[in-house]
Amino acid sequence: MIKLNEKERKILRIENPVECIIVERVNRFVVKVCLDGKLCMAYINNTGRLLEYLAKGRKGFCIKNEKRGKTDYRLFSLRENDFGVVIDTQLQMKAFEKALEMKLIPRLSGCKILRRNAKLGLSLIDYLLECNRKKVYLEVKSAVLREGKYAMYPDCPSSRGRKHIKELIDHVQRGGRGIILFIAALPQVESFRPNKSADPEMYELLRKAYKSEVDIKSINLYYNPEDSIICLFNSNLKIVIENLEKKINTAIKKILISPLFLFSISVCFQTIQSHFESPY
Repeated sequence: MIKLNEKERKILRIENPVECIIVERVNRFVVKVCLDGKLCMAYINNTGRLLEYLAKGRKGFCIKNEKRGKTDYRLFSLRENDFGVVIDTQLQMKAFEKALEMKLIPRLSGCKILRRNAKLGLSLIDYLLECNRKKVYLEVKSAVLREGKYAMYPDCPSSRGRKHIKELIDHVQRGGRGIILFIAALPQVESFRPNKSADPEMYELLRKAYKSEVDIKSINLYYNPEDSIICLFNSNLKIVIENLEKKINTAIKKILISPLFLFSISVCFQTIQSHFESPY
């Protein structure tokens, strides 16, 4: 029996999932799986490389494909120890919407969805939200690549992803509001980090977005096969952008050792001391 973490919040139930075994990836959108000893074609809607997940012999989870076509099933998750990595981007977004509805995401608790696939410049951004009577564009990115305790995005160069980030930067610089939300859809991660080696230009754009006050957030969720439920584990996953963290830490150290700061602390302590020594 799987021991659930007390922080886990059940947010989205998966109806009639079946376990399968990966045989091979046929193309960008189709993977061959073995299901109850029978070979089937399963659809995948995640366009990342997913090399570590779609290896032969890896166990996964499928659901019946509602859209009849060349595939009978849809591969939505790959087993990782007792839990599952949610590779299905549509289910990731459904889980996000449910978490938003349940007011489980800090600083988005006052938000509601106005529109999906909202036009911004020359791009379609995943959501237009209304947050405390202000309109906010929010773009979702799937972060299922793992490096130790880090969830990362992207796992390959993404011109489309760069285009969306540029649109949000331009919008915020013109006075609007924008959010990039990375969904770390895999168990047992502690932070999100951009994958600089896969797309250096994307990394620099994210640094620029951060400096431009585009809000960068990450949430952590995964699939629990025992209950057939996608669970939210961390609604405010730590963001690690290396160069920015170094600069912030250096700036803090400079402030702490500056003569003005030390003088201000000294004056403060003298004032407190004289207050307690006074009979009045």
